Amino acid sequence: MATDDQIDLFNLTSVAETQLPATVDPALIPTDAKVPIPSGTYSGMEEISLHCNQCHRCGLGATRTHAVVGRGNPQAPILIVGEGPGQNEDETGLPFVGKAGQLLDKILESVKLTEADVFIGNIVKCRPPGNRTPTQEEMDACRPYLLEQIRLVDPHIILLTGASAVRGLVGDKRGITKIRGEWIEWEGRMCMPVFHPAYLLRNPSREKGSPKWLMWQDIQTVRAKLDEIRAEQSG
Repeated sequence: MATDDQIDLFNLTSVAETQLPATVDPALIPTDAKVPIPSGTYSGMEEISLHCNQCHRCGLGATRTHAVVGRGNPQAPILIVGEGPGQNEDETGLPFVGKAGQLLDKILESVKLTEADVFIGNIVKCRPPGNRTPTQEEMDACRPYLLEQIRLVDPHIILLTGASAVRGLVGDKRGITKIRGEWIEWEGRMCMPVFHPAYLLRNPSREKGSPKWLMWQDIQTVRAKLDEIRAEQSG
């Protein structure tokens, strides 16, 4: 479970002004899941990447090639959360670069969202063996890194791709078919659960009511919400 320090991420205090508690040794964070990662621990994605590539807070670190921290704009208005790296991601150190990633890029392009509009990461930063679903223990061990990424990016919208992303971040255990397309407010942010692109690859039909058709509705809703937020800010 997240500690109070991990949850209290969304104040306006700058990273430079944030002091780590005297009881937390930053050197121990990547080696022990019991050591908390307080808000303000990291000043940028590079520091998170360094720790993730040293990390053994769960067993996934023993089999990784590279930790997969993120790609995209670190000040993007939309943060996209996937489940975990696959083989291509493990080899390159970048999320969503395989077939599912190529489909995700096309989905974003379909509503004129570019890499400048998104930052893409995962619930767990290391590949689960055989691309299996990450366990709750693995997600809990890695979740503090994601919370720090959310604090740093400070997105308006969080896109949760698949049930593991939803469960790992907001704790909702319902199936993705039950909650996709519904806005979830979490820590003052708007989260949208959607199908994982890998699921869409397994269900290629574009007929009305199909997963791909539903995804098209959902990504248009996300685009409209972003336009609404931007209009409010500029007005």
